[in-house]
Amino acid sequence: METKSVFLMITGRPNVGKSTLLNALVGEKVAIVSNKPQTTRNRITGIVTDGDDQYVFIDTPGLHKPKNLLGEYMMKAVGSASADADAVLFTVDASVPLNQAEKQALQSYSESGIKRILVINKVDITDKSAILKYIAELSSKYDFDSVIPVSALTGDGITIIWDEIKKFLVPSPHFFPADQYTDQPEKRIVSEVIREKALRLTEDEIPHGIAVGIEEFKERKGVILLRAELYVEKQAHKKIIIGKDGAMLKKIGTYAREDLEKILGARIYLDLWVKVKENWRDRPTYLNSFGYADKP
Repeated sequence: METKSVFLMITGRPNVGKSTLLNALVGEKVAIVSNKPQTTRNRITGIVTDGDDQYVFIDTPGLHKPKNLLGEYMMKAVGSASADADAVLFTVDASVPLNQAEKQALQSYSESGIKRILVINKVDITDKSAILKYIAELSSKYDFDSVIPVSALTGDGITIIWDEIKKFLVPSPHFFPADQYTDQPEKRIVSEVIREKALRLTEDEIPHGIAVGIEEFKERKGVILLRAELYVEKQAHKKIIIGKDGAMLKKIGTYAREDLEKILGARIYLDLWVKVKENWRDRPTYLNSFGYADKP
């Protein structure tokens, strides 16, 4: 049998559920998820191999107007993914009007001729009449190969996406082993899981200023020893992350360890520290050290 493959970019504004959609399609926790905008900072690859067919999904940061060097890096990651993709899963929330970045992206995709599916996410919590109005409005302005209402959280509509993206497969060798579901290094997975727990547990003003560095990753007698440092931009944020008598940091570590033991299939000893690096999102040296290099 002839092998086939397709590269599919998942894009859209922040907080429309792109990472939840990626995880639902892959069937594994590939991308971290939180209710905070701009959770995803890098392009993240999820891989599904079904016999002779291989699907490579590329999750991207949310489309937004950058306000710092980190934001610029994130938008470069979107551009890089777009250049590599065969098709786009343009994901929207029908309860929120398109922003300017979304409109520009849709116009660009229309002009390039790339295959595109409009994924209307969060249908489980959106009024049906609003969804229908949204579909009609966007379909009148932009041309899509298909429009699919889904709930990435409940799985509703995911099988329809599979039916549609099968049409985009082209004869090609497979780019990843059949049993691989992501190309992220283990250190990146560890740092992202820790950041996810910090995002979910801390106040709204902190998350954008959190980064995680893995300082130690060793395996001894079936136990993985991890030392990670959480970096924030203000001393006040450090106090919040640590919490009273270290309670918040302990909770972050407990939740992160539970997830990591499932993902890595080993017992985890996790040692967390918190440091302050002021304005790191606008300092190239820090961005590079946290994995946000000039070329995503």
